[in-house]
Amino acid sequence: MDATEKTLEAVRAMAAAMEERRVELTQLDAAIGDGDHGTNMHRGFRAALERLQASPPGTPSEVLKAVSMALVSRVGGAAGPLYGTAFLRASSALSGREEPSAADVAAALEAALAGVKQRGRAEVGDKTMVDALEPAVRAARQAEGKGVAAMLRAAAEAAGEGAEATVPLTARKGRASYLGARAAGHKDPGAASTAYLLAAAARAVEGS
Repeated sequence: MDATEKTLEAVRAMAAAMEERRVELTQLDAAIGDGDHGTNMHRGFRAALERLQASPPGTPSEVLKAVSMALVSRVGGAAGPLYGTAFLRASSALSGREEPSAADVAAALEAALAGVKQRGRAEVGDKTMVDALEPAVRAARQAEGKGVAAMLRAAAEAAGEGAEATVPLTARKGRASYLGARAAGHKDPGAASTAYLLAAAARAVEGS
């Protein structure tokens, strides 16, 4: 299986994860947000699969760009632009890489993080997806010498820990920030979806 097909498999796994976790993510969002994150992410990744099927990509970069376009057009609220930016920056980082190395994939994750931080003006501790994505990037960089699969697994585990760490936080960004101390005690839905997406990608690559 070449890198493009592996990337497609990762996206299919991400779409399946968003379908499986749709209700959970929506419930998390209902507690501190608009209550539509799970539904939006499921719709966005379903649109991504449709786009990829209609126009088959030739490189990993093209796969990620198609996902970006679908998420921007179909995911509402802040998640669409943020995830769209993340996938677009990752796509740009992999441009010209037909068989990306672990270091290339780590660089793509790092580019995704930079895009999200620039777009959302968020930092670790603000109770956003950055709380999952930044530790994931750090773990990826530390594990890139172990190969793509092991690196993604390390990133996913760190993202999961980062998502759990948002539970006691008071939100400083987004709709949840309006709740003040009432946002504490709830996991951030964006951090949760980030962790689930990375875990799905890791499983897909390990199994390919």
